[in-house]
Amino acid sequence: MSENLSNTQPVKPVKKASRWRSILTGLLGVIILLGLAGWGGYENAIVVRTQYKTQLVNSQLMDQFKLALVDEQFKRYDEAQQRLQFILQNDPTFPGAQTEMTKLLIVMSKPTATETPTLTPTPDIRGEQAMFATAQQLIATGDWPNAITELDQLRKKSPTFNTSQVDGMYYYALRNYGVDLIQKQGNLEGGIYELTLAGGFAPLDHDASALQAGARLYIDAASFFGLDWATAANELQQVYTAYPSMWDGTMTAAQRYQIAAERYGDQLFAQNKFCDAVKQYQGAQGIGTLDQTAAKNFKQAFTACYPPTATPVVLPTP
Repeated sequence: MSENLSNTQPVKPVKKASRWRSILTGLLGVIILLGLAGWGGYENAIVVRTQYKTQLVNSQLMDQFKLALVDEQFKRYDEAQQRLQFILQNDPTFPGAQTEMTKLLIVMSKPTATETPTLTPTPDIRGEQAMFATAQQLIATGDWPNAITELDQLRKKSPTFNTSQVDGMYYYALRNYGVDLIQKQGNLEGGIYELTLAGGFAPLDHDASALQAGARLYIDAASFFGLDWATAANELQQVYTAYPSMWDGTMTAAQRYQIAAERYGDQLFAQNKFCDAVKQYQGAQGIGTLDQTAAKNFKQAFTACYPPTATPVVLPTP
C-alpha cells in the first residue's frame, strides 16, 4: 500500500545545480569586465606618461637650445657645442639645431690669433698703506678694473687691514665697474657678474639693481630672438621702456624690439588678428620706419581693425 502511494506523488525537479551555474557565470562576467577596465586604465596611463615624458623632454631641449644661443653670443663655443650635441642626440629633427651646429662648427674652425706669452709678475713688496693709497687713487680716477686688482692684492697680503674701508672700496669699485660694463661696453654678462660680487659686500642700490635685472631680461629676450617672436617682443619692450640704449655688443634694446615687434606683427597679421598686429606695428613704428613687409601689413591691418565709417546719405526734404 505504501509503495503505491509513494509512486503516485509528484517528483519536484532539482534546481540547485543550475543556481550555482548562474552564480558562477555572473562572477565570471564581473571578473572579465574588471579585467577589461583595468587593462583600459593601464593603456590610458601609458599614453598619459608617454605624452608627459615627450613634453618634458621637448621643454628641456628648448631650454638647452636657448642657452646654446646665449653661449654663442658670448663666444663660449665649447659649451654651445655640447648643448647642441645633446639636443641632436635626443631629437635629430629639433628645429634649428642642425643649422646652428653647422654655423657653430664653421666659427670654431676659424684660426685664432696666437696669444702673447704672459710674463710672470714681479712680487709686490709694497706695504699695506701704500697699496691702500694706490687703490684710493685708482677709484678716484674711475679705473675700476685696476682698483679691484689692487684691492685683491691688498686683501691677499693682509686680510684684516682696514677691513670695513676695504670692503666699502670693493663695493664701490665692483658696483661702478658692473654698471660700466653694461652701459658702456655692452658686456651684459660681465656686468651682471661684477654687480653680483658687489652685492656680496652690501645690498645694491636701486639703480644698479634695476640695471642688473634689465641686463638679465635682455639676455633672456635675446635667446628668443628669431625663435619665439611673441616672447622676444614682450620682453624686449620691457627692456626698451627702461633702457632703450642698452646693447649686447650687436644691437640696442630699441633695435631688437623694433625687429621683434615687426615680425610678431607679421605673425598676428597672418592669423587675421588685425587689431593685435596693429599694436605691434605701432610699437615698432615708435622707434623707426617699418620695413616694406611690415608697412604693407600694417596698412591692411589698420583698415581691417578700424574700418572707415560710412557717410550718411542726406535725402532732400520733399
